[in-house]
Amino acid sequence: MLRVLYVSSEIAPFLSTSLVAELVNKLAVDMQKRGIELRILVPKFGIISERKHRIHVVARLSGIISIVIGSQVHALAVKSASIPKVRCQVYFLDNDDFFCRKAVFTDEKNNFFKDNGDRLIFFSQGVLEIIKRLGWTPDVVHCHDWMTSLVPLYLKTAYKSDPIFSRTKVLYTAYNNVFAGSLGENFAERARLEGIGEDSLEGLATADFQGLMQAVIKHSDSVVRAEPLDKRPLQELLPEDSTLCIAGNEPGIEAYYELYHQLTGVR
Repeated sequence: MLRVLYVSSEIAPFLSTSLVAELVNKLAVDMQKRGIELRILVPKFGIISERKHRIHVVARLSGIISIVIGSQVHALAVKSASIPKVRCQVYFLDNDDFFCRKAVFTDEKNNFFKDNGDRLIFFSQGVLEIIKRLGWTPDVVHCHDWMTSLVPLYLKTAYKSDPIFSRTKVLYTAYNNVFAGSLGENFAERARLEGIGEDSLEGLATADFQGLMQAVIKHSDSVVRAEPLDKRPLQELLPEDSTLCIAGNEPGIEAYYELYHQLTGVR
């Protein structure tokens, strides 16, 4: 059985701010029907209602993982719920410092949060540490949107010798979600883990969206577009003649299914 890990900034119906949420939901539901074994990990942003969606703490995974960023240690809480009407479990990564605020990436004045870089680092490391604790080996890690963009880097460097991920392929889906803010001072160094060389961190030195996408392209086995790209940084990095545009309709879902098997050679 093919195993696919979905890592996303959001998933419907828990949070829907863009195409990302709907596509990840459609993929998860459809792929499960096709017999693919899934895990889904997303951030537990503060605007997601735990009561409404019956989200509960996963005691066996919460409090046993800590993520170090700079000189700060951040505890990881893991929560869970199921997509309504289907037996498809979603894991939510939570932390009081990063995700308790009632917002996603910007404040009420549309200012990009100053700690979004650390939130990205925390989430990306947390995803891989949870999968290790689960002892679950994914054939494909499918990353959606920029909040997941350090996962390919970590998988191909710091985690590449881990038996859990030794044969894992990485697929990244790009969307028209571009930010203009900075990921913070010394972002590349703050994102560094043991086993990551200077060449792998080059794109992160600018601490901006374009540098982040350069790192994604370098460390992913495949990069596709979920929609025609209308944002300039993405158009420059992912020209239409070099990437697929895989939508969330029936042909698009089928194309993703085939791509998973092409990447892994599993049938």
